[in-house]
Amino acid sequence: MAPSGEITERLLALRAGDKDALNQLVPMVYDRLRALAHARLAGHRPGASLDTTGLVHEAYLKLVDQTQAEWRDRSHFFAVAATAMRQIVVDHARRHGARKRGGGARPVVLDDDGPGVAPRAEEIVALDQALARLGSLSERMVKMVELRFFAGLSIEETAEVLGLDARTVNRDWRAARALLYRELTGAQAT
Repeated sequence: MAPSGEITERLLALRAGDKDALNQLVPMVYDRLRALAHARLAGHRPGASLDTTGLVHEAYLKLVDQTQAEWRDRSHFFAVAATAMRQIVVDHARRHGARKRGGGARPVVLDDDGPGVAPRAEEIVALDQALARLGSLSERMVKMVELRFFAGLSIEETAEVLGLDARTVNRDWRAARALLYRELTGAQAT
């Protein structure tokens, strides 16, 4: 991947209206987006309807479709990419869940959705709902979960994106995981 300064320069040029900046940006961020998508979909079987390439392309389309985006820098771009990936994975899981329950669609003999997100669709939707509830306590923790879970960023990368110290991110990450665990399992705090 290109140095962060080059990516930031292209993002700022894109924000300023330079149409060629997008063509220069694509090869700089594509491998990183692919790595993030691969980390997010790790453990899914090959042949899934939502694979690494599909997730990258859908996320990329969401990112470049934001004509009014005020890209600040590389970190901001990847934070928005994490949110886009979360939305895509959750939407995909919801669609699968709706089809599984009938969803007003005609029945099909074979599962067109493939094995990718399908086995975890209910878990992904439940996580999204728990994140919405967590957002009422701390939007920063929600961003942290998006960056760590949906984008696969390290503690250090998350700290850079959020402009925080790595120790703060580590502490908040543990707290967010505990809150989400309690939310998802119904476990009581001890």
